[in-house]
Amino acid sequence: MTELSHEVPEVRDFLDRARYPVDEWKLVESHIDNDNLGTTETLFSVGNGYLGLRGNVDEGRDSFSHGTYINGFHETWPIQHAEEAFGFARVGQTIVNAPDAKVIRLYVDDEPLLLSIADLMEYERTLDFRSGVMTREILWRTPGGKRVQIRSRRMVSFTQRHLAVMTFEVTMLDDYAPVAISSQVLNRQDGEDEYHVRSKSMGEGVDPRKASSMRHRVLLPQSNWGTVADGRMALGYQCAESGMTIAVAADHRLETANNYTKRMQTDDDLAKMTYRVDAEPGQPIVLTKLVSYHTSRGVPSRELLDRCRRTLDRAQEEGLDRQFEDQRTWLDDFWTRSDVELPGQPELQQAVRWNLFQIAQASARAEGTGIPAKGVTGSGYGGHYFWDTEVYVLPFLTYTTPRAARNALRFRYTLLDAARSRAKQLAQQGALFPWRTINGEEASAYYAAGTAQYHIDADISYALSQYLAATGDVDFLTREGIDVLVETARMWVDLGFWRNEEDGTFHIHGVTGPDEYTTVVNDNLFTNVMARFNLRRAVQAVRELSERDGIEYDQVVARLELDEREVADWERAADDMAIPFDEHLGVHPQDQHFLEREVWDLANTPMDKRPLLLHYHPLVIYRFQVLKQADVVLALFLQGEHFTAEEKRADFEYYDPITTGDSTLSAVVQSIIAAEVGYHDLALRYFLAALFVDLADRHSNTSDGVHVASTGGVWSALVNGFGGFRDQGGVFSLDPRLPLEWESLTFRLTLLGTRVRVTVRPDCVELAVEEGKEATLLVRGQEVTVLPGDPISVPIVGQGPLLEGEPLPVPGRRRADGTIIAAIVPGT
Repeated sequence: MTELSHEVPEVRDFLDRARYPVDEWKLVESHIDNDNLGTTETLFSVGNGYLGLRGNVDEGRDSFSHGTYINGFHETWPIQHAEEAFGFARVGQTIVNAPDAKVIRLYVDDEPLLLSIADLMEYERTLDFRSGVMTREILWRTPGGKRVQIRSRRMVSFTQRHLAVMTFEVTMLDDYAPVAISSQVLNRQDGEDEYHVRSKSMGEGVDPRKASSMRHRVLLPQSNWGTVADGRMALGYQCAESGMTIAVAADHRLETANNYTKRMQTDDDLAKMTYRVDAEPGQPIVLTKLVSYHTSRGVPSRELLDRCRRTLDRAQEEGLDRQFEDQRTWLDDFWTRSDVELPGQPELQQAVRWNLFQIAQASARAEGTGIPAKGVTGSGYGGHYFWDTEVYVLPFLTYTTPRAARNALRFRYTLLDAARSRAKQLAQQGALFPWRTINGEEASAYYAAGTAQYHIDADISYALSQYLAATGDVDFLTREGIDVLVETARMWVDLGFWRNEEDGTFHIHGVTGPDEYTTVVNDNLFTNVMARFNLRRAVQAVRELSERDGIEYDQVVARLELDEREVADWERAADDMAIPFDEHLGVHPQDQHFLEREVWDLANTPMDKRPLLLHYHPLVIYRFQVLKQADVVLALFLQGEHFTAEEKRADFEYYDPITTGDSTLSAVVQSIIAAEVGYHDLALRYFLAALFVDLADRHSNTSDGVHVASTGGVWSALVNGFGGFRDQGGVFSLDPRLPLEWESLTFRLTLLGTRVRVTVRPDCVELAVEEGKEATLLVRGQEVTVLPGDPISVPIVGQGPLLEGEPLPVPGRRRADGTIIAAIVPGT
């Protein structure tokens, strides 16, 4: 294990905990930590991108936040603004906590199993990244002294989108006992959920990262039924305001040589199957529970119940073993395409695979929806879709599972009409995608750090272009992708302006970049650089189509009412784009006036005042040079070919000391650029901070759900940072920066249908085709073509530039005479 891991305190604490023994393919919990239930419930969640079950205990008690989430299943409400203005977001949206089918309660001698107070002689819980199954094994000594062995499994199927599988096995080891098992589907959602009530009772302040709570009953009962003979029961609901509908049905099968009776009860908010067993010692009692969820934007719940029946019937016919086998087969294929290997680093290897597994759980079956910021592991950020998907998650999907990337991009395309309407509301042409949304409507009530982030249009276009370059999917570009490129280009030309019509510069004013600690500014560097890319890519797409296929080009012209003169305007705007640069400091200002502000002294800001957004009024933060997350530095990564090596280093050294990292999106980008410019130790520390964001609960909000964008960023830090991979318009290159402590790094890239295994060693890069025909890459500027069955090794010298020490100290605001005014901490 690298010594640097111990320089990140939370990582050191995590690795020192006996609770998590190291297994490179599993996350293992060896004892219960009642003080961190929210975190462990998130870490042990299972899901498939559509359906997610938090890692609550089977017994349904002793939980921090019970959670079952369906991607896109949400409630709406009218946003109430203290002071109204035209164009403000009107419709709030929040993911709904669906009826909970995880509950299986156990009673022995009429005593309930309550883990928080139980005498547990043995305990182990495991999340297996290869089988996709969460298992738990307990040896419980009852208050009467009887020993009970309990084994359970929980899985959400990757192959059957609407199916979850659970087994619960109980064995009396020494003595006879009456045993009761109560399997339930329980609707807990009725206005505010228990998590929000608990937060308020504990005196916690407002945290914008958490979901909004409801003041009304959300799920209105539509149907409930059950038949004890076949063990099937079901509940159906409709959301009070959004009108969305949901149905959940559960099948039960009990296998035992013991005598037993069974009984079923159903009402509006509870369906319960109870087994009473005369349990003899050594005679297992095995309950199998198959659960199906279906949702819709308006189909009656009775029809959804029919869909649940079909899902359960199919699963019953195929059998339990088939479900687990199919899951393993799916994941075997996933790891074949996606695994990243770090030999000799077991702690890091375990953490890397946990992160990659979370991307699968957030995206695999997210067909027809976006990828929420928390996946389906929690209610954080209200279940909304942000730019996170395009910038942090889609690169992993594009280069490992292109079909999933295409699904995510197609979802954005389906929101195009809503984006056109939103642009009109803001007096713009083209399309403006919502900053945060579930149903396509803007849901951000705070426009300064929400709607003003116009860069989301360019982020989507960037991800689309990256996908097209990596796959050559011309069909998607022609039929749908080009519409997105054209409408976003129209928005940029209309939003910006030429200060002088003859030979002036094109400016974009009144926008917010990725750094939400600086809002509504002029010529934000990231926004302008990305808008320039968006405009040029739209020009390229239109002109290439006109040259390639006249018929399809004519169809696009007709469909979009496209005029070649406007294409010329896009090109001119891109060429004339204002790219701020301060000659005196030799850096790119984050925006037109950023360098005029006072500098926040982060080094002397107490940790109990972090993150800043929870302890300082926005106006205080906005007055200073202080960043929530990488902004200019992110531009250096995404548009690196437009900056020199000297500019990248200067920009990184200026902005790194004033970047708080209050956003989990920051460390991965800082790691990538630190590696590129030569701060190798710092790059590794940032990587470790990102790798353990959730595993070590570094931001104290893992209880709200997995930070999915950060998990995608971990892959980028490995592949783009240490692996040095870049894709510049379909030109694939490698310029690795392997940490000195690592013996090698291996990852896979799917490029134009060919999967290439890349292994970076201190003295060479090894390339091998695992599937497909051939691939051509630049390795440190040398063009290399690798063929099937003919792996090659390309010698390299060193790991790029190496800088000693850390970036420059915190910069101060410069007076006109060049002297420096020291940085300060507000309020001190």
